[in-house]
Amino acid sequence: MQGISPVPGYVVMQPTTLCNLDCTYCYLPFRSRQDRMSPAVAAAVADSVNPWAAADDRFSVVWHAGEPLAAGRPALAELMSPFTGVEHHVQTNATLIDDAWCEFFTSHAVRVSISVDGPERLNGQRVNKAGLPSYRTILRGIEALRRHGVPFSALCVVSDPRPGLAAELYEYFLDLGCDVLGINIEEQEGVNARPNAFADDAVRSFWSELVASWRRDPRIHVREIEWTLRYAGAVLADRADGILPSALDPIPTIAADGRVFLLSPELAGFTDPRYGDFSSGNVLATPLSTILSGAATSAPWIAEYLRGVESCRRSCPYFGFCGGAHAANRYFEHGRFDGTETNHCRNSKIRLLEGVLDHAGSR
Repeated sequence: MQGISPVPGYVVMQPTTLCNLDCTYCYLPFRSRQDRMSPAVAAAVADSVNPWAAADDRFSVVWHAGEPLAAGRPALAELMSPFTGVEHHVQTNATLIDDAWCEFFTSHAVRVSISVDGPERLNGQRVNKAGLPSYRTILRGIEALRRHGVPFSALCVVSDPRPGLAAELYEYFLDLGCDVLGINIEEQEGVNARPNAFADDAVRSFWSELVASWRRDPRIHVREIEWTLRYAGAVLADRADGILPSALDPIPTIAADGRVFLLSPELAGFTDPRYGDFSSGNVLATPLSTILSGAATSAPWIAEYLRGVESCRRSCPYFGFCGGAHAANRYFEHGRFDGTETNHCRNSKIRLLEGVLDHAGSR
């Protein structure tokens, strides 16, 4: 894996900065503002995306980074309209989902992922602007999806990995009816400055317990487990060198105003005295394809990050599994982009792999 690919696997679009919740672990800096994406921004992105999608039948446009449903159905439909041949995805807190939204998802072939952290007592950090619990409104939205037969994925944030939690979560998501589950151990990034240096044994045991629960009833695709097993299989088949892509996916995030942020959506909206606002250009001035073709030099911080990736390659035995620490995690944990191991590496890469292997070794 060398350099940055000029063609992404997906793009992230921010239709609005606004979120109607105020989760305590959220990284977004402007979630109380309602900065809306204009149709001109979406059209400019589509000019580059549509040719990529024509060559890739699974190219995704992910509507995220704020609560995308807060933009409203007419606005979101207008923003989606310039794109052809893509899979549209929304990452939503589900609180705004009703019958009309379910009809929208079906008619626009939108894939839905909802954010929920397990049963009600584990959702105390997912609160509304008044600081009140949001779980009942989240569940109402999920019930609407199930009523309309709209399939959905789930994304769960774990802020306290501990014995027994993984099994409880897995049973909950089985009952919830999602078809794919992603687990995010809480990260220190953006405006969330809470430390995430969890005990190694606790995190490792959490992942081992999760894979044990999944193996007993593997009806759900668990993102982290399946990726880890794929890597382990490649190692056993002596083809681990081919598991990572040949170049980094730039993961372009298009902010509501058209600015492009590469490699980590979590950098959008932040500035640094050395590097400015981290953006690599604006699609209203420069085509996205042009920005990505010069990605390595499109923003001054990226060269520092690429040096950090090479440091990871030289120093970390887990590099073949993760491809190097993520840009935002490096920055928000170390204050720089050329550091190496982060708490996110330890929690969601190293301990994940070890936990899966612990389970395999115990059988």
